[in-house]
Amino acid sequence: MPPHVGSRYSFCDALADALGRTFLTDREPYGLVAHPDNRLHTVVEGDSLYLLAGVYFAPLPRACGYWWAIADYQPEPIFDPTLPLPASVVIPSLRVLTDIILADPRGARA
Repeated sequence: MPPHVGSRYSFCDALADALGRTFLTDREPYGLVAHPDNRLHTVVEGDSLYLLAGVYFAPLPRACGYWWAIADYQPEPIFDPTLPLPASVVIPSLRVLTDIILADPRGARA
């Protein structure tokens, strides 16, 4: 079964081995793209990618689940979300998330 659209793993390919077990290929982060509606968030104590996604992507159902989009969108993507965040993070706008990142054909595989 391939990854769900909107999942951070939707940018991977699902491959089956000789025994029929499914594995995902390495995931390529989406990466930072300059857009006029990007925002720069100054990190304060208590911030996490999960919390920031919930705040900035609040109109979406399960907004916190898009934490990976913020992690990928940094000049140097964040590969370990358990480590402290840098002093500031670039936040893609809701428009960029829905119309560009989630619409990326790499993530639209079904």
